[in-house]
Amino acid sequence: MPVSSPYLEGRDRYERLMEGWVEASHADAFILTARLSDADRGVEVLVTATPSPDYEIREARCRVLAGLVDPSIASGFGALAGARMVGGFTRQVAEIAGAVPGAQLTVDAAVEVARLARQATRMPAEQARLAASGDPWQCWQLDMAGWVDIPNSCFTYSEAGRALFGSRQITTPMTPDLYCPPPGKRVFNRKKVARLERDGSRLTLFHSMEDEAHSFELRYEIDLDAQKIVGAESATPRLPYMGICDEPQRRIQSLVGQPVDPGLRKRIQALIGGPSGCAQLYDLTADLLKLLTVT
Repeated sequence: MPVSSPYLEGRDRYERLMEGWVEASHADAFILTARLSDADRGVEVLVTATPSPDYEIREARCRVLAGLVDPSIASGFGALAGARMVGGFTRQVAEIAGAVPGAQLTVDAAVEVARLARQATRMPAEQARLAASGDPWQCWQLDMAGWVDIPNSCFTYSEAGRALFGSRQITTPMTPDLYCPPPGKRVFNRKKVARLERDGSRLTLFHSMEDEAHSFELRYEIDLDAQKIVGAESATPRLPYMGICDEPQRRIQSLVGQPVDPGLRKRIQALIGGPSGCAQLYDLTADLLKLLTVT
């Protein structure tokens, strides 16, 4: 079958859980932890890293939680010290992990750590206190100043998104702790569940994410005989800027009718990602597609 998944060999249902968090461990750095597990194995990746703009790793560790994971991955993980969690980071982790049991799960956990690094930053306390008012415009400006890679990363942080301020009601869950966390405090928690379910010629892909700023539930239906997406829906009851972030969510419908072929993972960048799309919608969808084998 041209569309399949190695994770569905011998079963019709596969589920993967990610739990991650950010701790304000140092005055100028964070401890970022991601635990990734399924029915076969589990790993934990922990790094101490500086916030934006450097995202530099000071210390990196990997721990086997369960199942068959080659111990060589954990023993070599410290080599990531000094690396930056920017372009090319995934390749660096893959080179360290190699092609041994548990390698891909470990790489995926490291990617989650890099994503967590974008959820909290270090700004002067007096600047961060501007978020205490709950004013979305103030928080948006703090975002643009606090994360070097955020401008034009999605619709919300594009000129089109900026233009919506003042034209409609906008709300935000952002708090001062995300911009200037108190030392020693856990300031961000994230849980993700990815699931594949096969029922005859129909394959359902599900991905959810819950954290202090987001609440996503995505569901895709693939017709395995036709090799195309026949259903796409999402629910987003919590977003960083409700009234703006919800605008690009409707783009998920552009995936209906798309052939599930080797080029789909590249096409979704233009369909649901980039300055006119949603970075979280793109990441959650791309992670599901990585679980598939397409020929």
